[in-house]
Amino acid sequence: MQFAAGNLTMPFPDKYCILGISVTLLLLALGILAWQVFRCCSQKYTTYTRQDTVNNDQLYSDEKSGTARIYSGAPSTRVENVNTEVRRLSRCLSQASLPSSGSVQADGEMEEQANNKKVEGTLRFSIYYDQLQSQLVVTVLQVEGLLEQSPTRTLQPFVKLRLMWSNSEEVEVEECTDEEGEGTAPVLWKVLQECRTRIVKGSCNPLFGDQFSCPLLEEKQLHHINLRMEVRDFDKFSRHSVLGEVRVPLGRLNISYPLELQEDLMIPQKDLVGKVLLSLKILPTSQRLEVGLLKVRTAHSEISDAALCARISVQCNQSKLRYMKTSAVARCLVTVFNEVAMFSLPEFPLEQCKIVVSVYEMRTAKKSPKHLIGQLTVGKEKSSEDKHWSVMMCSVRQPIAKWHGLLI
Repeated sequence: MQFAAGNLTMPFPDKYCILGISVTLLLLALGILAWQVFRCCSQKYTTYTRQDTVNNDQLYSDEKSGTARIYSGAPSTRVENVNTEVRRLSRCLSQASLPSSGSVQADGEMEEQANNKKVEGTLRFSIYYDQLQSQLVVTVLQVEGLLEQSPTRTLQPFVKLRLMWSNSEEVEVEECTDEEGEGTAPVLWKVLQECRTRIVKGSCNPLFGDQFSCPLLEEKQLHHINLRMEVRDFDKFSRHSVLGEVRVPLGRLNISYPLELQEDLMIPQKDLVGKVLLSLKILPTSQRLEVGLLKVRTAHSEISDAALCARISVQCNQSKLRYMKTSAVARCLVTVFNEVAMFSLPEFPLEQCKIVVSVYEMRTAKKSPKHLIGQLTVGKEKSSEDKHWSVMMCSVRQPIAKWHGLLI
């Protein structure tokens, strides 16, 4: 037993040798770990500085000078080098790969080509003003010559009618000038009545025969009214595509007796129904966007208990991030909201985002479905609103307010 116990005991020098080897391996592992942590931190810092410098030079200079004054000399040199490199690469790359003024012009040319596309089909209808009952009677008879939009599904056409009224005395709207600076005031329209026909499934020449009437107190109002009829393709998700439209100025027609007309479908256009004062502010550090709905100007409403509410949504790459609804405010000529919505933005260029504001009318006295008055879109897709967006991107952390047209 004593001999066996003596064999199990280890020599004195071997014990400290193993301990030394273990300590050496531990120090080596800690050194490798520290080196990897240092590399990871340095890569993140380099990526952040490069991305921040290329996207927004003002943001880089403002934030770095305020938070890290030790590197006050290095950022200026780095900004100049990166800007020089970007200008050199922008001349080599194609216009489609980088968002520039050329791409905006290309988009405008594509829109013009799309607008020049011929719309097929005709709309046959009859119109009559009944002087005894003081009402306008419109009968939608038939749509002919429509083209199939998709080989996988059949057309489901219907016709939507709008009576648009404008008073020349109330047309002038402040802050409404052309992009070139010309002081031409557009016409401000008001929707008197909306209605639509039934849906005819699977026909390119649908027959309707639906009749609609709208009360008009004075025959003089006909000179201020346009009849707008849109031929739409029904979609169960309410994304009805407009196939074409017909506009009829009633002041140019003698409708004291029933008059039957057949007009060619034209390319659909938007009408100005109001103005919206919108405020935008970008917070790049927290990646937030503030959208302020300040005022909405529309035509006078004859409904006493009418109220307005708005829905503000942010879309990035044609996908909605979230939306915010404002409270209902009593409608008047200039409806004041003064409400701000905050949106959290993802980590990709803000130039691909757009803001959609939809204004609805509802009644406060009783529960009734709200109907859309008009919409506006702010983003890089439309050149008329690029100025507001670009000024917001250049003036970080400062609210920028601008009037926008409310279209329908």
